[in-house]
Amino acid sequence: MTNIPKRQRLLIIGAGACVALLVLDKVVFSPLGDLWDAHSAEIDKLRQSVARGESMIARAAVTRQTWAGMQSGSLAKDEAQSEYDVIAAIEGWGRTSNVELGSIKPVWKHGANDSYSLLECRLDASGTLPALTRFMYELGRSPLALRADSVELASRDDTGDILTLGLTITGLRLAPMEEKK
Repeated sequence: MTNIPKRQRLLIIGAGACVALLVLDKVVFSPLGDLWDAHSAEIDKLRQSVARGESMIARAAVTRQTWAGMQSGSLAKDEAQSEYDVIAAIEGWGRTSNVELGSIKPVWKHGANDSYSLLECRLDASGTLPALTRFMYELGRSPLALRADSVELASRDDTGDILTLGLTITGLRLAPMEEKK
């Protein structure tokens, strides 16, 4: 080995150093870089989670107030009273808007869990477009927890002056459905 010229010795040392650096990069630096990136992504995700949590805490009073409003607008715990309240509201909207009400068919349904039940009312009404629009407006501003699930409009005459409204309304009651005995 002592016979190797100085230039070749330097080339061998240089090549060995390059191979060592390549191995060091593949074994140490690249995994550390990947680990650093993973930790940075996790830190960003945690910062976003903390920001969402702080935002929820800041909105807690508004959320509680909204939930209290929803609870106060829900239907009565008694099924018969709930049906009466919804039908009376529908009849009141009909009088206010000059809409002729046809049939009203209430049906109780189970909620997705046992903490609530739904009263689904299918109703038919007829009137002019402004009258039916007013009827839907009254439904929308009702303090009861109601929503319009489906709306069907059809003309009853050739001129389109009188329209028929088929409407499905769902009311929320924060009590489970009572089992029939």
